[in-house]
Amino acid sequence: MPNKKLFNLLETARTKTLLHATLQPYRNQGKRIAFVPTMGALHQGHIALIHHARTLADVVVCSIFVNPTQFNDPKDLEKYPRPIETDIRMLQDAACDVLFHPEVAEMYGADESWQLDLGHLDQVLEGMHRPGHFQGVTQIVKKLLDAVQPDVACFGQKDFQQYKVVQYMIDSLRIPVALEMCPTVREPDGLAMSSRNVRLTVLGRQQALALYRTLQQTKAEIGRKSLSTLRKEAIATLRNSPGVQLEYFAIYRADTFEEAHEFTAGQPLVALVAAWVDGVRLIDNVLLQ
Repeated sequence: MPNKKLFNLLETARTKTLLHATLQPYRNQGKRIAFVPTMGALHQGHIALIHHARTLADVVVCSIFVNPTQFNDPKDLEKYPRPIETDIRMLQDAACDVLFHPEVAEMYGADESWQLDLGHLDQVLEGMHRPGHFQGVTQIVKKLLDAVQPDVACFGQKDFQQYKVVQYMIDSLRIPVALEMCPTVREPDGLAMSSRNVRLTVLGRQQALALYRTLQQTKAEIGRKSLSTLRKEAIATLRNSPGVQLEYFAIYRADTFEEAHEFTAGQPLVALVAAWVDGVRLIDNVLLQ
């Protein structure tokens, strides 16, 4: 099937061969390429990544691929939204240049195996609660980077641990790409934008605001109380919040991604939270310094 234009602006490729053919003319002209990997069900957080990527490069490539290897629960994979027509319209409106939208068979062969040493990064927080998740993430991100061969790749801060994992992989495998972290985009009431938010009821969406409020309260009190006290107070608040089933609340060093025990002025810290609300698993974080 030939590569074709969708609407007026967005070129799409369903295979790696067509993607290469689409991008090669840009490479021949010395154009800088930025890449935004997504699983679709796009929202304004993704579009912010596209806009930021535009400031970093001449050509913006977005991928939409719901990656089966990073889902621990088959039901979660099955329920993941796939509104591709809406996604395409949003990418066109955002002036994205190229969409890479492959099938699973294009990205994975039969009986593939992947195991990358991620140090402690896949043993804590998300790694502990979602065993194997980051192996699936690194497996597909490596494949996508190989396919696109971008100069820079943009990831959102909302998945802060994922960003650290991808950076670790890039450094370990010496992949020639710069990684850019873009701030979390929020709804007017503070809820971090997520493709999963559409599954929240009206009540659940209100209950979910407890996550961001607690993160903000922790940030407001950083330096006034010990990190241990801040952690305990946040956990107590969330456990007493209606409709919130807390998985973890943690304060980590943003550079090494290790648990922080003492406050030191100037040391980059991040507070991270994961909880179930209304049957939906939500994560969020804020940089404390």
